Amino acid sequence: MFTNYIKIAWRNLIRNKAFSTINIVGLALGLATCLLICLYIFNELSYDRYSDKADRMVRVVFRGIMNGGQINEANVMPPVAQTIKAEYPEVEQATRIRTVGSPTLNVGDKTFRDDQLAYADSNFFQVFSLPLLRGDVKTALIQPGTAVITQEMAQKLFGNENPVGKSIAIKSWNALFRVTGIIDKMPVNSHFHFDMFMAMAGEPDAKSPSWMTSGYFTYLVLPNGYDPARLEAKLPQMVNKYMSSQLQQAFGMSYAQFRQKGNDVSFLLQPLTDIHLRSNLTGELEPNADIQYVYIFGAIALFMLVIACINFMNLSTAGASKRAKEVGIRKVMGSVRQSLTSQFLIESLLLTAIALTLAVGLVYLTLPLFNKLAGKALVLNFSASPWLLPGLLLLGVIVGVLAGSYPAFFLSSFKPVQVLKGTKFTGDRKSIGLRSGLVVVQFFISITLMIGTTVVYKQLNYIQTKRLGYEKDQVLVLPETWLLDKKEEVFRSQIMQDPRVVNVSTSGYLPAGPSYNNNYMVYPETNSTQLVKSLRYEIDYNYIPTLGMQMAYGRNFSKAYGTDSSGIIINETAARTFGWNGNALGRTITHTENDGRKGTYRVVGVIKDFHFRSMHEAISPLVMMLGRNSGTVIVKINTKDISGLLASLKKQWEQLTSEAPFTYSFLDERFNNTYLAEQKTGQILGIFAGLTIFVACLGLFGLATFMAEQRTKEIGVRKVLGASVPNIVGLLSKDFLKLVAVAIVLASPVAWYAMNKWLADFAYKIDIEWWMFVVSGVLAVGIALLTVSFQSIRAALMNPVKSLKTE
Repeated sequence: MFTNYIKIAWRNLIRNKAFSTINIVGLALGLATCLLICLYIFNELSYDRYSDKADRMVRVVFRGIMNGGQINEANVMPPVAQTIKAEYPEVEQATRIRTVGSPTLNVGDKTFRDDQLAYADSNFFQVFSLPLLRGDVKTALIQPGTAVITQEMAQKLFGNENPVGKSIAIKSWNALFRVTGIIDKMPVNSHFHFDMFMAMAGEPDAKSPSWMTSGYFTYLVLPNGYDPARLEAKLPQMVNKYMSSQLQQAFGMSYAQFRQKGNDVSFLLQPLTDIHLRSNLTGELEPNADIQYVYIFGAIALFMLVIACINFMNLSTAGASKRAKEVGIRKVMGSVRQSLTSQFLIESLLLTAIALTLAVGLVYLTLPLFNKLAGKALVLNFSASPWLLPGLLLLGVIVGVLAGSYPAFFLSSFKPVQVLKGTKFTGDRKSIGLRSGLVVVQFFISITLMIGTTVVYKQLNYIQTKRLGYEKDQVLVLPETWLLDKKEEVFRSQIMQDPRVVNVSTSGYLPAGPSYNNNYMVYPETNSTQLVKSLRYEIDYNYIPTLGMQMAYGRNFSKAYGTDSSGIIINETAARTFGWNGNALGRTITHTENDGRKGTYRVVGVIKDFHFRSMHEAISPLVMMLGRNSGTVIVKINTKDISGLLASLKKQWEQLTSEAPFTYSFLDERFNNTYLAEQKTGQILGIFAGLTIFVACLGLFGLATFMAEQRTKEIGVRKVLGASVPNIVGLLSKDFLKLVAVAIVLASPVAWYAMNKWLADFAYKIDIEWWMFVVSGVLAVGIALLTVSFQSIRAALMNPVKSLKTE
């Protein structure tokens, strides 16, 4: 019996090539999209789960409130790990890492640059379950001056030699590190990636008792089944016990007074597996993803499957008249409804199996492109993921049954007396209403995605074109110029002599991309008890003109004023926060240094606000001080001969040092990289929105074909009676366009709500305007009209003599 079902299903598939092709292509695209997105989602959800302790590990993060401003930082103070471990016996292990920038490494006479270096506590590899390929995991990082490197880095530095026991020099630190262990490369799905881990015992501030400095990423291991909230509730006691005296010394007030003024400091515990998708704190080790995008792409995968299934259901029920006589004869010959239902379900499963096979092929073909677009390294590997094949088969069965259930029950319900009378079966009002509803659902999903894509692209364009308060174009950034030591000023002078160069500044504080970052707690003179958190930039005389920044009032630093060493420039936001809006010149701020000394600085100018962080964050108070901050040279250029200029700069660099290769970046590229995640999301969203519309139109095309066939005789009669081609096209198109119009009305408020939620994550954003809905609606109507019109025009142009002969 089953073999017979398969044969009949195959014959019907071949007999109805057009409808079968539409169904298979639609289902294949839906399944391929679903599979691609599932690979992406599973990859995102797998972050930091490689450790066997992952489910009971937490990261300690810092949260503070200073004068109404919030501080949310991913790293904490040096003594936090040791203190928590000593104070709370339920904590099984505590470990720390601290990043160190990108120094130049020397092995013999060879020089290498690497920006993936960190100090780590001796138990780090045990806590994170990272086995060593060589060396002892328990002792590798106990002694100062020891290091563990990755296999890839070992190959780069030492070739095929055994690196254990060999030395790596960092001349700029005057330090030598002995390799004591080798690990494989860090797991791809980790929230940090380092090539070299150095013993924390050799880090200068690792044993500092200071609760006023931070920079240490601290992780705890808790017992099985232990609720982190229980430990978190105890941490305020630690703050009161250990931080109060240092707070009083730094801020000149008791901890109780500090809190009475609305200020607060606290530590929170963040599950390790939440970091990648649910953390966006200041100072993250690497840019994180966003759980919102996982939800968005998950919804798209579901939408694509729904649209493909709707196509199948619509086309199967719409083409019922072609199967009605077959059903009638089968019933007369003794077939029961159950066997007919099984027949139609097997046809659905056969078609789904073909579509699933095609979908897997599509995924193999498109995965490299998707990886490039999403910045991932996803693979479709059935042997590496044993769950994948059973999961795909289960998905195929679910889709086949869901898509085929209604058509199967619908077709098997025909009464043989009615269908064998020869009356043309067109379906009852209920089935026509269902088909109409399903078309509305398809276009509702498609239009929602179209509006969403429009908003995403407009927001990204707004970010790219918004006035930033500085000039990012034709600005070169030359890092690590501190390697030149005393020759750094010579290099800078040589650059200034080039006619293609407009200006040069030396400062590691950059408004886009990775930058030096110093928090600065100050008291405005007008209120000695008002503590304000600001950001501090150390700049030179040329910094402001080099980056094209504008003064609101006052002046830039100048060599003509000997007192500028104690002068400051603040931004407009700082002036407003301090209560000095419009009259900040000559005012002073007070800052308590780390050694307890108090410094007083006088305002010489107010600079117009500029964006020095992502547009997800509002501009915060900024204090600029005159300082000799070597390490990065910023070059404003004005030339089309950029390659020639870079060649000249490289030659000058190589004449001054052989310590490290010449490297550079452009400020506009650093700015664009800040929004790389949003750009990739916008591109992927646009592609998937296009695919959903295409699949929806496939179904609409099939329905239009069927409707034209059903009304062939009617069209012939109308043409004989004088109806024109436009009349016929309008007649066949208007019903579909009504459904698209209903979809537009339903989709608009849903899209408005969803995109407002997405935009809420940006401090600076566009307004969602009426024309975005109009453009998406007109586009949807146009696409639907083109899809339907092809068949409508073909039917309208048919010779009425042939039409009237149609049975």
